[in-house]
Amino acid sequence: MNEQTNAVPAWEQRFRAARVSLPDWADEAPDRALYVSNATGTYEVYAWDRSTDGHRRATDRPNGTTDAELAPDGEWIWWFDDTDGDEFGVWRRQPFAGGPDEEAVPGVPAAYSAGLALGRDGTVVVGTSTDDEGTTLYLRRPGAAEPEVVYRHAEYGGVGDLSYDGTLLAVDHTEHGDAMHSAIRVLRLPEGATVAELDEVTGRDEPRGVACLGFAPAPGDTRLLVAHQRSGRWEPMLWDVAAGTETELRLRDEQGRPFPGDLSAQWRPDARSLLIEHEYEARSELFSYDLAAGELTRLDTPRGTVSGATARPDGTVEFLWSSAAEPSAVRSTSGAVVLRAPGAVPPGSVPVEDVWVDGPGGRVHALVQRPTGDGPYPTVFEVHGGPTHHDSDSFAAGPAAWLDHGFAVVRVNYRGSTGYGQAWTDALTERVGLIELEDIGAVRDWAVASGLADPDRLVLSGGSWGGYLTLLGLGTQPDSWTLGLAAVPVADYLTAYADEMEALKSLDRTLFGGTPEEVPERWHASSPLTHVEQVKAPVYISAGVNDPRCPIRQIDNYVRRLEELGKVHEVYRYDAGHGSLVVDERIKQLRLEIDFVRRHLAPGTVR
Repeated sequence: MNEQTNAVPAWEQRFRAARVSLPDWADEAPDRALYVSNATGTYEVYAWDRSTDGHRRATDRPNGTTDAELAPDGEWIWWFDDTDGDEFGVWRRQPFAGGPDEEAVPGVPAAYSAGLALGRDGTVVVGTSTDDEGTTLYLRRPGAAEPEVVYRHAEYGGVGDLSYDGTLLAVDHTEHGDAMHSAIRVLRLPEGATVAELDEVTGRDEPRGVACLGFAPAPGDTRLLVAHQRSGRWEPMLWDVAAGTETELRLRDEQGRPFPGDLSAQWRPDARSLLIEHEYEARSELFSYDLAAGELTRLDTPRGTVSGATARPDGTVEFLWSSAAEPSAVRSTSGAVVLRAPGAVPPGSVPVEDVWVDGPGGRVHALVQRPTGDGPYPTVFEVHGGPTHHDSDSFAAGPAAWLDHGFAVVRVNYRGSTGYGQAWTDALTERVGLIELEDIGAVRDWAVASGLADPDRLVLSGGSWGGYLTLLGLGTQPDSWTLGLAAVPVADYLTAYADEMEALKSLDRTLFGGTPEEVPERWHASSPLTHVEQVKAPVYISAGVNDPRCPIRQIDNYVRRLEELGKVHEVYRYDAGHGSLVVDERIKQLRLEIDFVRRHLAPGTVR
């Protein structure tokens, strides 16, 4: 490590170190692949010719690019072009070997993306979402001059998958009005007639979701791999949409027991076996499943988190793996590291400890990391977004930075989190935000009572939904927190609902059980603006001015009220959307947060 690198603190090295995503390869040209990397300081899409190990940056935009797909023949790179992170735009494409970009499907208006499917025969389905029209799916057949509408509905939906021959289209939809539990409709192309429907919400007291995982990669095969919740967790099954038959897969561990947590799957290229991912209690593992023999075989992956995996034609599986202590790399079941970002490997960090705390809705799982020295420590409660997401034993530069500065870090997988079964995820309804804060509060009380956390130096922090919970927690639990750090938060829920993208409006209606007009008391109780007068802690807010998920107007409303009340606060607005894809910007934001904490916590707290 050179002298210049030594001068850069470890926390900043972790942010600046180049990263790569799991490569996505072309079905008919497996040596052609795409991945996303921040090697230039901004997250962009890269083309990788594996036969020559040639790498080429395919996109170059000031605010970065991450949404891209490779055509099945490997000839074209498709990427989504929005404006400064606002997520509203069109698909463009360029030759894999390089060349000018062009609008991929002229005639499809700019919108929020609702998915994309690229067929082997040149069939294309583009999904769009707008406030005025809801979800629209456009079909362009090979040789057609104009796209045609093949599906439209006011409720949110999206492209599932195209069958191998391009004659069937699976659509994930929420026409029943429950955005947390989707249904699947299969359409015959080009006319768009319904072939089959799988809906486990309509007419049921306990709704179950289903989701498209992909058609079998074989000619004439009408089997669709589907995820379902019939057993109270996500599991895969096979649905032959032509025959109308369903085959639930009996997946058991080495002791013959059903797996806890959630299971997902994807087809292997031979269409005779599946790659299975098991996600449970903040960690994940991989298996291979032989459909004919009904045999499940564990694949060798280290303890930690698999953030993505893909089965290659040669039988190996490539996966992106990391743990809280060890940075990520793209590995293979062959034992090789397939793809590592250029430059120095970032410094490692501290392993996580698993903690279970009794909460009002059941046992709450939290991940704890301790800095050097003895406690009680100043502690950051880093709250995850989603809300249907979870914190995992994976490498993250943000928590590692707080550890370097002498803070313990606690991350709570509150009710609403995934990976603990459907009941835990679905508990987040009606008392939105307040339910999660009950679980966070229970872990907070444990952290203080156990001697981990100093009760006078507790920072509540989070981004997106985590930022929302931070602001709501400062108002509803004002004596529990010393400081608050909220990034891209919901701050004024009613105004956020009016301004946010349609997909999130649909989710909010499901969470609250109605619109603000139908159940105003629920929306009022769950809005941070309602409780702003009770806020005691200094609060720092950062927001993207082009954010379609947590729009800037509702944040401005909350900040204006803080100012009127004379509350201690600082605000940082930046020119991007729901977060930034620029490394320097991310570092700047964390520096501002650290500086805010340094000035408002007890002297000497921050190293």
